[in-house]
Amino acid sequence: MESGNNKRTCLYDKHVALGALISPFGGFDMPIQYSNIVDEHQAVRQACGVFDVSHMGEVLISGKDAERYVNHIFTNDVTKAVNGQILYGMMCYEHGGVVDDLLVYKVDADCYFLVINASNIDKDWAWIQQQAKGYEVSLEHQSEQYGELAIQGPQAEAVMEEVLGIACKELTFYTFKRLDGGRLVSRTGYTGEDGFELYAEADYIRECWDKLLASGRCKPCGLGCRDTLRFEVGLPLYGDELSENITPVMAGLSIFVKLDKEEFIGKEALAKQKAEGPAKKLVGIELHDKAIPRHGYTVLNMEGAPIGEVTTGYHAISVDKSVCIALVDAQYAKLDTELQIQIRKKVFAGKVVKKQFYHKNYKK
Repeated sequence: MESGNNKRTCLYDKHVALGALISPFGGFDMPIQYSNIVDEHQAVRQACGVFDVSHMGEVLISGKDAERYVNHIFTNDVTKAVNGQILYGMMCYEHGGVVDDLLVYKVDADCYFLVINASNIDKDWAWIQQQAKGYEVSLEHQSEQYGELAIQGPQAEAVMEEVLGIACKELTFYTFKRLDGGRLVSRTGYTGEDGFELYAEADYIRECWDKLLASGRCKPCGLGCRDTLRFEVGLPLYGDELSENITPVMAGLSIFVKLDKEEFIGKEALAKQKAEGPAKKLVGIELHDKAIPRHGYTVLNMEGAPIGEVTTGYHAISVDKSVCIALVDAQYAKLDTELQIQIRKKVFAGKVVKKQFYHKNYKK
C-alpha cells in the first residue's frame, strides 16, 4: 500500500483506528505511539507488547552457491550455523563502512532468508544483486510478500502459544521454524526482552494483530518505544550507530565480524582497523544531571574541545538516568572518562559507561 511518497503496511488502517500517532519512517507511514512511549516501553519490559514491523525488508537467496555467496557479502560466518539458526551481522563496503546490519536465517546450505532495514531496502537489494555476479544463485526480493509482527516481553511465549496457537517453546534464542503456507516464526527481537517475530502474508498478520489486541494480554507498541527499548540494551540503529562511515569495529561489534573467514567484502579494511585500533569508538555516556542528550549533539573533553557527537540519547526509562551513545575519539573511550555534552546553550558533565544501560533478558 502506498500514500503519496510513503508506503503503508498491511496494518495501517488498524493503527489509524486506534488513534496512533503516525509519522514517516524508512519510507513508510508508521505508528510512533498509541498511548504514550513510557507505558508501551514498560509493557514490553514487564508483560507483552506487539509491534507492526511489516516495513522491514526480506530477500531470499537460494542455489548451489548460496552459502558461498552469503558468506561473501556478510561479516558473520554462515558455514558455522546449523539449519534453523539465525545470525546477526553486517554487509560492508570495501572500506569497512556498513551497507546495512541484518539477520540471516539459515534454512539450509542452499537457502538463506535475509531480513534488512526498511530505510535501506532499495540500496540493499541493488547491492545484493550487484555482488552476485559470478555466483550461481537465485535472488528473490520478497518484501511485498510478507507482513511482520514482533511480539516482545516476558509473557511473549505464553501469548504466542495461548492466543495465537503457535507452538514456540522449543525455539531457543536466534532460532526459527517454518510454519504452514510459507510463514515463519523466530525467537528474535529488538527490545532486550524475550520475544518472537512472525513473518506471514498480510491477511494472517491482520488476523493475528486482532487476536492479540482482543486478548487484552498484548499492548500495541509504536516505533517510539522500539527505539527506547533497543537503545537501553545497546542495540545499534543503522544511520545512528552504524553507517557508511561507522564500521563494526568502531561500533564495538567485532564479535560479529569473523576475520578467520577466507574472504568477505570489507575484510581487509576491517582487519587493518582492528589491528591498528579505530580512530573513533562508540561509547555509552551517563550524565550527572537530568538533561537529555540528542542525536547530533557535540561531545567535549573537560577542556571544552569537541571530540565527538551523540548518536542516540534519552532519559532511559528502565534505569531512570540521562544517558546516550556517542561516537568519540578513541583516546576518550575508556570507562569512567569524564566528558561533557553541549545541550543547546549549556554544557553538562558526564562519564563514559558501558553501552548496555539495562540488562538484557533473553531466553537462552
